Amino acid sequence: MKTKTFKIIIFLLFIMCYVFPDMAFAEAEKTPSSAVFDKILKIIEKEYPSLETLYKHLHANPELSLQEKNTSKRIASELEQAGYGVTRNVGGYGVVGIMKNGEGPTVMIRTDMDALPIEEKTGLPYASKVRAKDAQGREVCVMHACGHDIHMTVFIGMAKLLSQIKDLWKGTLVMVGQPAEESGGGARSMIAEGLFTRFPRPDYALALHDAPFPAGMVSTCEGYILANVDSVDITVRGVGGHGGMPQDTKDPIVMASQLVLALQTIVSREMDPNIPAVVTVGSIHGGTKHNIIPDEVFLQLTVRSYGDNARKNILASIKRITKGIAVAAGVPEDRMPIVKVGEIHTPATYNDPELTRRITKAFRAILGDKNVFTSEPATAGEDFAEYGRVKPRIPICIFWLGAVDSKLFLRARIPGERIPTLHSPYWSPLPDMTIKTGMKAMGAAVLELMGDFIDKER
Repeated sequence: MKTKTFKIIIFLLFIMCYVFPDMAFAEAEKTPSSAVFDKILKIIEKEYPSLETLYKHLHANPELSLQEKNTSKRIASELEQAGYGVTRNVGGYGVVGIMKNGEGPTVMIRTDMDALPIEEKTGLPYASKVRAKDAQGREVCVMHACGHDIHMTVFIGMAKLLSQIKDLWKGTLVMVGQPAEESGGGARSMIAEGLFTRFPRPDYALALHDAPFPAGMVSTCEGYILANVDSVDITVRGVGGHGGMPQDTKDPIVMASQLVLALQTIVSREMDPNIPAVVTVGSIHGGTKHNIIPDEVFLQLTVRSYGDNARKNILASIKRITKGIAVAAGVPEDRMPIVKVGEIHTPATYNDPELTRRITKAFRAILGDKNVFTSEPATAGEDFAEYGRVKPRIPICIFWLGAVDSKLFLRARIPGERIPTLHSPYWSPLPDMTIKTGMKAMGAAVLELMGDFIDKER
């Protein structure tokens, strides 16, 4: 996932913990009809030792996007052992597992499998020491710094759980292990290779993502939950020359400096204040020496937005402003700037409201009302969105899964203390409660859609 922080989530949980500290970490309440709950809990406890072993193996052996060969093989093997019909190498190293159990809805559960080029600094006994070559051939450290190891473990746990409670659900399960989420193309590749034509087309698609709030809790968000993500490369071209004779040049450093500031007006003056958006210049490079005005300056941007129209307007504004600054500086027509929008675009993730309400009800039933809350949209990105953009539309929902030790989370209220977040070299989810809660929540969601789990009088 592409993000720096979950400030809104952390703020809400901060207030919750500060004002209602006993509420935040309350034990789950059983539903009036607890037989199903008890059955699920017993299976989770039985399977957890092997799942913990799997989690530590996945954490210690991460693979980069488009290189998930061994991870894919392990996920496929685990699904086969749980009784699923498995197809490998769908859209790269994608895995599809199918289990049919009579007539009923088709539900897809998706996990991502790839890791990030980050050096792990958690100090865990099972910390990653893996090094690999990235797409550019550079040797990098590799770490599951976004929790895809947790996602995969809950995914396999779900496969095992659902294969053992077939008396409680009817329909078809489609278990999807997706490659290349971090690079943004994995979902698109699987769809292009027939995910929804070669295999049963789902009536609903579900996913989860770990997050830096207390393990034992989950959160949901109706509508937009994650943003469009675009990468933009800009080459500001000028006419170089001697630093002591700027009158003979068209200085691209000055133009680039003006551009950085001018781009901020897109959000502050062109966007509706009620529509969140981000235009960030994350990299700027130009020049080699004190007294040389270079020919070019290079900028790299990340752009975040919600909705197709907002994205289209922001990208158009970037191109217009960039060219306008060059024209104002008197740059020759053949030296106009070059603006390139990255080919891989992650669209905004839209949680189907009705589906989200249904599974939120299931979460409250199995985890208790106090352990389920509503979060605001985040400007991170997730290509799980792609599954909800196909025609005809498939209702999708991704939810947040708390993964932080509650004691560590509470310590973050102390001035100067912080908790690691996603994409940090120190990100280390609490395995036991995170995995078990993920299985409870996803299990309840599936049974809400395919069975009769929720007490209808509740």
